[in-house]
Amino acid sequence: MRDKERLNTFYDTMRILHKTTFPDLRFGQLMSNFFGWLMSEKGKDLFYVEEDAMIKYFEEYCLSMMKKKED
Repeated sequence: MRDKERLNTFYDTMRILHKTTFPDLRFGQLMSNFFGWLMSEKGKDLFYVEEDAMIKYFEEYCLSMMKKKED
């Protein structure tokens, strides 16, 4: 069984990134956009991505969307 404590770090990081990068998006909007990006840009099926990798992808997604806003 996976260590259930990994979820605290995962959700804390997700919360911080959501609040600082996409505060106006509802959770469903954010996840729908992110999962679409994850599949189209990274070719990853969200079903198989572990939390540590998911956070790295989400951080990358946030950075890429912030750069798009700047352009």
